[in-house]
Formats: sequence, structure tokens, C-alpha cells
Amino acid sequence: MDAGIVTLAIVAAVLFVALLLFFYFVPVGLWITAIFSGVRVSLGTLIGMRLRKVNPADIVRPYISASKAGMPLDVGQMEAHHLAGGNVGRVVQALISADRANIPLPWQRATAIDLAGRDVLEAVQVSVNPKVIQTPRVAAVAKDGIQVVAVARVTVRANIERLVGGAGEETIIARVGEGTVSAVGSAMSHKQVLENPDQISRYVLERGLDAGTAYEILSIDIADVDVGRNIGAELQTDQAEADKRIAQAKAEERRAMAVAQEQEMRARVVEAEAQVPLALADAFRSGRLGVMDHYRMENLQADTTMRSSLARNEG
Repeated sequence: MDAGIVTLAIVAAVLFVALLLFFYFVPVGLWITAIFSGVRVSLGTLIGMRLRKVNPADIVRPYISASKAGMPLDVGQMEAHHLAGGNVGRVVQALISADRANIPLPWQRATAIDLAGRDVLEAVQVSVNPKVIQTPRVAAVAKDGIQVVAVARVTVRANIERLVGGAGEETIIARVGEGTVSAVGSAMSHKQVLENPDQISRYVLERGLDAGTAYEILSIDIADVDVGRNIGAELQTDQAEADKRIAQAKAEERRAMAVAQEQEMRARVVEAEAQVPLALADAFRSGRLGVMDHYRMENLQADTTMRSSLARNEG
């Protein structure tokens, strides 16, 4: 009796596991949902997806949505895109949104955009509803030397045809900043920029900054313009300070040369004075100078020194 119960329990367990495996590999519920949605997907296709480690729901549910929207898609292509790492659900939503907005978006282009790492649904939404990109504060200097700080808001619309390989928002921001610097730099005065900030917008738009990008620039609006520092005056001050330091260095160089020359002359004088006793001794030996002559010369020098001292005291 106990052996029969054990056998029944084992059989029941095996049947339970078999049913679990059956319903795992054969998603009957999803197959029934597809049938009642008017979509024909064979059980063999669903089982093949399981064997290829693809969740059938990730393929069948977007397939049902596309079918209800009147867009015939191929299950094999959808599964291939899923196996390539794409997001089938987002691609199908993007296709439906583009179809409703009368935007031509074939399956191949949509999957290419998705595999390129861009959000294809967001791209379609931006094509329908343009978005605004605000640039950081851009500082530029007018010809009068006054700095002008401007902030621009760029309204862009996604260009579906250039999403693959096109530059992103960073390029738009960089180009608008470059155009702003050029526009302000070409102005004769900062007052001209403050009075007509729209000249920056016109200048930037005329340069076709959206070339090669994934967006189309619709408008550029200057949101804020502020006056910055007087760069011209600061540069002139710095230049004057530099010229002053150069002049001081040259003056110090000339003074050092003069001191060196003076010291050299004093050395020559000392050297010449050192030769006087030798000359006197030689004159005494040769008889060209007598003792009384030397005595009278010293008295004359002493008298000259005394007179000079008296003249300084009187002065």
C-alpha cells in the first residue's frame, strides 16, 4: 500500500514538472491572446523563441500593437532586432507615433537608430514637438573692449534622416556658442549688442549650424544679455604695467653698467696713484728730481688742499 502511494506521488511530481516545462516552452496563453487579437503566430514560432532564449512576450505584444495600428511587421525581423540588442517595444511605439504624425519612418531606419544608441521614440516625439536647448553663459568681447555675457535658447527639431551618424546636442550648443562669440566680436560697441540682441540670432542662424547634426534648428532666441568686465581697459593696464617693468629693468641695467664703469675708473685711478711713488723714486735715483723740488711740490699740494678746505667751509 505504501509503495503504491509513493509511486503515485512520483508520477504526480513528474506530471507537474512536465506541465511546467510544457507551459514554459509553449506559451499557450500568449498564443491565445494573439489569436483573439487577430494576429497569427504559430506555436512552433513561440517554441523556437523560447529555445533561442527570447521572451515571446517581448515580440508578440509589440507585434499585436503594430497589427492593431495597421502596420504589418515581420515577426522574424522583430526577433532578429531583439537578438541584436535592440528594444523592439520602443521601435514599434516609435513607428506607430511616426505613422500617426505622418512622418516617414521605415522599419530599417528605425532599427538602425535604435541600435545606434539613440532613443528612437524620443526622436519621433522631438520631431513632432520641438524641444528647447539652453546654452550656458557665453562670454564674448565687442570691438570697444567691453565683455558681453549672453545666454541663448535654441529650439530644435529632430531630423530622422540624420539621426544615424549625426552630431548631438553638445555640437549644437558648441556651435551656437561659437556663433555668439563671433557675432559679439564683430559688433563695434557693446551698446549695439544690448540694443539689438536679435542680431546675434540672425548672425548665428545664417551660418547653418545644424549641418551634419541630428537636429534642425528652428529658432535661436537670446534669453539674457549682461555686461561683463572692461577687457580692453584691463589689457591696456596690463600692457602699461609690463612696459613699466621693462623700463625699470632697462634703467637698472644702465645703473649697474654705470656703477661698474665708475668702479673700473676708480680702480684705474688707484692703479695710477700706486705708480707715483715708483716714479718719484726713479726720479730721485736718476737725478731728475731733487729733494728741495720734492719739498716745494708737497708744500704746494698742502697749500692747495688747505685752500680747497677753506672754500668749502665758506660755502
